[in-house]
Amino acid sequence: MAHTGVRSTAVGGTTGLLAALNTRWHKAALYGFMFVVIAHWVEHIVQAVQIYALGWPVPRSQGVLGLWFPWLISSEVLHYGFALVMLVGLFTLRKGFTGRSRTWWGLALGLQFWHHVEHLLLIVQSSTGAFLLGRPVPTSVIQLIVPRVELHLFYNFVVFVPMVIGMVLHMRPTPAEREQMRCTCAVPRAV
Repeated sequence: MAHTGVRSTAVGGTTGLLAALNTRWHKAALYGFMFVVIAHWVEHIVQAVQIYALGWPVPRSQGVLGLWFPWLISSEVLHYGFALVMLVGLFTLRKGFTGRSRTWWGLALGLQFWHHVEHLLLIVQSSTGAFLLGRPVPTSVIQLIVPRVELHLFYNFVVFVPMVIGMVLHMRPTPAEREQMRCTCAVPRAV
């Protein structure tokens, strides 16, 4: 086995980088992941403000990044890429969770998997030019009944809430959960 520069630590049968991300680097990895998630939220909130508060038309309302890089925001690659980053992040950091927090984190992972499937459907349509049910633009399944901007706010919300609940429970574990933890995420016990 090649040396990765990471001390081998066993977590759920894994060693190396994955184990380190779920043990000694778990807290830092969670904070880094949450930074990315919150930055994505800011983009969606700015877009909602542009549409509902400023009255901009939807095609022109592309968040902060879209003001400088409109081609980036209109590309399905960026949206699919973020959905994939979320899915990989939720999956990769999952082993560090125990008990109730793992249940909530797992719920977020399951919901993000569906969100990823919807974005995969969009990128396939965008790449092939064959749109769902003859629509004029790439369309996801749920987008058939809910407009895209509102749908993305909804998807981000339903993934974000169980993720935050999972993180809060992870940082404030029960005594039994604390015993199972292999990371330093838990807040110190009151003496």
